[in-house]
Amino acid sequence: MPSALRQPQLFEPSLAACYTGPLANFTPPLIGGAPPLEAFKTARWRNTDWLKADLAHFAAQYPGGDQRAVVSLWSKWHFSALTVPTLTANLLLNRDLPVGLDDMQVIFNDKGATSRLWLSHEGTPLTTQDPFERFATLIEQHWAPLIEQLAAISGAAQRVFWSNAGGYVDYYVSALAEHPLVNGGALEAAKALLEARNLPNGKRNPLFQPVRYFTPKGGEEVKRVRKLCCLRYLLDEFDTCGTCPLEGCDLEARKRAKQAAG
Repeated sequence: MPSALRQPQLFEPSLAACYTGPLANFTPPLIGGAPPLEAFKTARWRNTDWLKADLAHFAAQYPGGDQRAVVSLWSKWHFSALTVPTLTANLLLNRDLPVGLDDMQVIFNDKGATSRLWLSHEGTPLTTQDPFERFATLIEQHWAPLIEQLAAISGAAQRVFWSNAGGYVDYYVSALAEHPLVNGGALEAAKALLEARNLPNGKRNPLFQPVRYFTPKGGEEVKRVRKLCCLRYLLDEFDTCGTCPLEGCDLEARKRAKQAAG
């Protein structure tokens, strides 16, 4: 059915009702009704000037900070806020939320980072287990156009932002696997999304294996490490994060990574 003819339906349970167990500490998005006055349409990020202005608000807390690191950090806030409800609806309720750039709104916190979403409805039914079809709205209508803009503005490579996005998919898929309402087929589709080396058109899948898991030599606990650094250590306020691939590397290695990040 053409997307223009697809009508949102009423579902039980609601998305908000799923925020229990591993989701208990998260806040569900606002659904329907009039958007709050402080919310704004993410469609404005298609305009470079608007996106630069919103990024400048966030960057003000890191005066003189490396632009690549600042924008990457902003993207992590936004991608996390976006990924949780999208995966929750997808894996628990078999719904495709209206999270395209042109279809949703966000609310910023006082630092200029995404803190909550406003969505027009609870989503439309998903009937396919194809991983790229299940997540097409998120990937093609939100991440792809936004990441292109963020990379152009910041000077960081697109793969840095895709790594940020994929890292959250990996993390929240693992968390949602423990939810009592998780759908087994949908869960496997999400995992397949991260294990596919190529897209259906043959191009490289930018979400392919964003993290790796291994047990350090002589250790007992499995360690989770990102494929690519998020660059936050380039800001004076931060060191490497707990999943950074640069952890334990010498200063020269970090300098080389900083040069290669562009």
